[in-house]
Amino acid sequence: MFTGIVQGTAQVISIVQKEQFQSHTLSLPEELRQGLAIGASVAHNGCCLTVTKIQHDQITFDLMQATLKLTNLGDLNAGDYVNVERAARFGDEIGGHSMSGHISLTAEVDDVINTPNNRTIWFKIEAEAMKYVLEKGYIGLDGCSLTIGEVEDNRFNVHLIPETLTRTLFGERKVGDRINVEFDPQTQAIVNTVERVLAKQS
Repeated sequence: MFTGIVQGTAQVISIVQKEQFQSHTLSLPEELRQGLAIGASVAHNGCCLTVTKIQHDQITFDLMQATLKLTNLGDLNAGDYVNVERAARFGDEIGGHSMSGHISLTAEVDDVINTPNNRTIWFKIEAEAMKYVLEKGYIGLDGCSLTIGEVEDNRFNVHLIPETLTRTLFGERKVGDRINVEFDPQTQAIVNTVERVLAKQS
């Protein structure tokens, strides 16, 4: 489980492509390596991956083909950065909202509006998925637990404070970028339940 509070960014230093999957290696800073062991879970842009090799500050993960297709991790090149969060431990403060690390789909950055004290980013997703996007509801974007701002048609936005822009990749995101989306599971459960009930009544 993850909390959606990104702890920092890490650089992809190498990518090795293999049959039906690939491995990539991150350079993790010391504060994110403490207690890290093979088999541990680390979120990359919100996607839960398992540690397969540790060599000093170089940490390796395997990615299946399905993960590469579904998420923006398939777009990475050596030298790129990812948002990183270590898995939550029992007793940790939940500063964001509970997240599984299972990506629902990707959104496209549709517009970026900069103001002196924050940044507003509009995202576009497939219309049928907008039922899970509610004003003032939670959403996971590239591993960040964020509150949804305005919603219109197949677009929604979030408002980002300077701390989020400094700690994550959202300070660098631009129009056309693909962003990993994890919908709030409670919202999904409620929407799906209501749909099933209404379908039985019709």
